[in-house]
Amino acid sequence: APAPLALPSTSPTAGSGTAGPTTGAGDPAGSGTADGTWKDGGDSVVGYRIDETIFGQSNVAVGRTQSITGSLTIANSEVTTATFTVDMTTVRSDEARRDDQFDGRIMDVATYPTSTFDLTQPIDLGTIPADGSTRTYHATGKLTLHGVTKTVTFTVQARRSGQTFEVAGQIPVTFADYQIGNPSFGPVSTQDHGILEFRLDFTKE
Repeated sequence: APAPLALPSTSPTAGSGTAGPTTGAGDPAGSGTADGTWKDGGDSVVGYRIDETIFGQSNVAVGRTQSITGSLTIANSEVTTATFTVDMTTVRSDEARRDDQFDGRIMDVATYPTSTFDLTQPIDLGTIPADGSTRTYHATGKLTLHGVTKTVTFTVQARRSGQTFEVAGQIPVTFADYQIGNPSFGPVSTQDHGILEFRLDFTKE
């Protein structure tokens, strides 16, 4: 299985301030110039990660998509709004049979073609991170999967890289909470929970 989604590794000098002054979203002084709307830059990835057993052998099932739309707004060193939509019909793994089960009886993408997340509490960024630096924050919002909406709180890592923001994290999902049937089928058995993982890249409008 591919490695969990995470922020890309950086060089030893990232965030050290040795690159010299920049302007706009890359201001290393953290002067608040990050205020404004940041849209998905096109390189974002969202997916699932589930432990499964096939004929007694342990495996990790991973499915992903880059069909994501959304944006966030920063004002006065706070993320005030954030909304994202994922096209569930495009989630794919390395197994066509698994994808058929996912699209049909598990997630019923014909009935529920999208999943969404809406931030419900502002995220206090403190001092806007310097270019190249990584910070950890907590986010709370409404996650909608399979037509069911739940409040979730999770940890995210965020990094400024020039004119972009990169964000990565994981949200634990118990299938029954979202009325999702047990993914087990045939010789495959899975746990009753999994991970929604994401890496989001934003550019400033």
